[in-house]
Amino acid sequence: MSAHELDFLADHTEATSTRFVTFIGGSMRRFDLALTTTSRFYGKTLVTDLQSGLTAILGQDDLEEEGYLEHFYRLTDEEAADLRQFLSLVVGAAHFTD
Repeated sequence: MSAHELDFLADHTEATSTRFVTFIGGSMRRFDLALTTTSRFYGKTLVTDLQSGLTAILGQDDLEEEGYLEHFYRLTDEEAADLRQFLSLVVGAAHFTD
């Protein structure tokens, strides 16, 4: 294969829904988020921190994983608790169809 050829593994277009939310929690950190709902990723939500540009695919199981939000979004424990509290209200459980 030459450097100009592409080997596509997937190419799919889908209508999605994106919710933009800004809030400040008890940690006094401002969160600017984009929550994208799609039929892909087993029903999990794409959560983008618009300030850092970091995007994670999150479901309830990810919110319960100790240290995950802190590590991925580079947050203190208190900041992650604020984010986790909000996301637990809007992120659904993963569902597997296979």
